Amino acid sequence: MKYSRYIWLLPLLYTLYYLIPLEFRALWQPDEVRYAEISREMLGSGNWVVPHFLGLRYFEKPIAGYWINNISQWIFGGTNFAVRFGSVFSVTLSALLIYWLALRLWHQRATALLSAVIFLTCLLVYSIGTYAVLDPMITLWLTAAMCSFWLVGEGGSLRQRAAGWLLLGLACGMGFMTKGFLALAVPVIAIVPWMVWQRRLKELLLFGPLALLSAVAISAPWSISIAFHEPDFWNYFFWVEHIQRFAESDAQHKAPFWYYLPVLIAGALPWLGLLPGALRRAWRERQASAGTAYLLGWVVMPLLFFSVAKGKLPTYILPCFAPLAMLLAHHALTLSAAGRRGLKANGVINLVVGGVLLLVMMVVLAPWSLVRHPVYASHEVSKVLLGASAFLFWALVGWLSMRGGAKYWRLAALCPLGLALVIGVAIPDKVIYSKQPQPFISSVSAELQQSRFVLANSIGTVSALAWALKRSDIVLLDQSGELAYGLSYPDAASRLISTEDFTRWLSQRRRQGNISLVMKLSDNSGEIDARIPAPDRLEKRGRMVLYFYRQQP
Repeated sequence: MKYSRYIWLLPLLYTLYYLIPLEFRALWQPDEVRYAEISREMLGSGNWVVPHFLGLRYFEKPIAGYWINNISQWIFGGTNFAVRFGSVFSVTLSALLIYWLALRLWHQRATALLSAVIFLTCLLVYSIGTYAVLDPMITLWLTAAMCSFWLVGEGGSLRQRAAGWLLLGLACGMGFMTKGFLALAVPVIAIVPWMVWQRRLKELLLFGPLALLSAVAISAPWSISIAFHEPDFWNYFFWVEHIQRFAESDAQHKAPFWYYLPVLIAGALPWLGLLPGALRRAWRERQASAGTAYLLGWVVMPLLFFSVAKGKLPTYILPCFAPLAMLLAHHALTLSAAGRRGLKANGVINLVVGGVLLLVMMVVLAPWSLVRHPVYASHEVSKVLLGASAFLFWALVGWLSMRGGAKYWRLAALCPLGLALVIGVAIPDKVIYSKQPQPFISSVSAELQQSRFVLANSIGTVSALAWALKRSDIVLLDQSGELAYGLSYPDAASRLISTEDFTRWLSQRRRQGNISLVMKLSDNSGEIDARIPAPDRLEKRGRMVLYFYRQQP
């Protein structure tokens, strides 16, 4: 399949993957509803310096990621599409940068194009790239930083190298304002070993300050401004969000050293069959090709860095997939030029993965399965069939891609397409009423709109209520969670009450208007907390419950 034959299909493929599904999937808690609400409040207040969440100070992340989400909501309004488009925009720009760097390295448009396609269709990239979190934004800035540095790595004119260092610093500065000091660490641990290996340490020491200068120049205005408005921001952000999260014994999301190995394997689908060969080829070519060595270090060094850190999440290694996509594309086209030996394995893996997931859906998750508590209920047969069709499509594409001596191996890019199109309507109710509050909130919107006070007992539910009702004064019941720091300020004392105090609080506030309490139960047993006074109306769906209390004189 020649470059000119399939280039016209890419806009259609991109639209099907990255644009059409965004609006038709409910927002997930806690991440998506959190970032939706933070940007909504920022737009409403006009304060683009200090992040607030539910009207409380929220110092877990810097500002630049919110800026991208703000612009998205400003353009597209308060929609699911707008909430997620900032992530899509970021991975799209990352793919364009990957195209540019791959073209610079190998001078082949086919390799550059395939690199971008592989990046956009890797399961981890697609999953996070259409999900409203800040990781796609930091991936954009880190990719921009590493691409900028290649202007230095090429060893061109003094002007080109100086521009490379300055652009590197600007990208790192924006990354710093998106997710903190991580944006400075990743380029350093990837670039410094490569420069030492290239015996260019003197150049690093001589020109490196240019990058530091431009990073400071772009980040200083906001950094100084927030220190002026909130003097304790940097103390909290540095010690709690960096030292504790990544290094200390009480780090969040602790996981073993090998945690990212299965994440890398699953995330590389539907190109997993190329992964071992691509890494081996990069290792063999590291001496002959400085560019290949650069990409290999860009994959390995950050991966080791995140593996050593105590706190781990799958999203952290997203930046590693930019160089990995280029190595996969280079390896695949090299195999294709040599007779396509080795490409069939990728089709076999996709056939097996699709087939296994199809069996799991039909035998384990479906309501007629042999397990005691299947995921899907008896009334959700249509959802089961939709999910099964997506996995069947994956398997069929895998089978087609290996036919004729793997002549159509590029079809692997289509494997996740069925899943991307149906996932929004194939999610079981059990998951919806646990992780997606929007449908439940919509079903009780009349009561919520009539309520003078609204409460909830989980951060995700509080966020979803604030986003849906366009109000940030939701009261928390019992759990402070990630808002503990913001709630510690004296002006936030009324925003958190305990279940023990709820009856007294209710009797006082009920004179002022209706009250709604939205509870997320700990399980599906249906047990209602006996400490909660009987409501005038009770609405329950899965783990979500509404207690509605009418105003009393």
